[in-house]
Amino acid sequence: MTVYMLFLREEPVRDQTEMATYSRMNRESPRDPNMKPLVVYGALEAVEGTPPDGMVMLAFPSVEAAKAWYDSPAYQAVLPHRLRGANYRAFIVQGLARG
Repeated sequence: MTVYMLFLREEPVRDQTEMATYSRMNRESPRDPNMKPLVVYGALEAVEGTPPDGMVMLAFPSVEAAKAWYDSPAYQAVLPHRLRGANYRAFIVQGLARG
């Protein structure tokens, strides 16, 4: 069952240098073949409540695959730069089973 990992940036970037380092390191890392980027900071339009400052949505074939990517040495090496650069919430949500 497809799962989605969402990253919601809660407020504007507080350290552009750290975010630039995070972006560069992500581009230079080999892409996980289980990960499919669906949304990467697209335009947001609130229909209820206050929208986040930015959002990323990644698809994975399973919760285990999403956690494996997040916990991988490659992503853990770049993660501190994102955390220093801006406030985020991140979570995994399961999609609907099709049948």
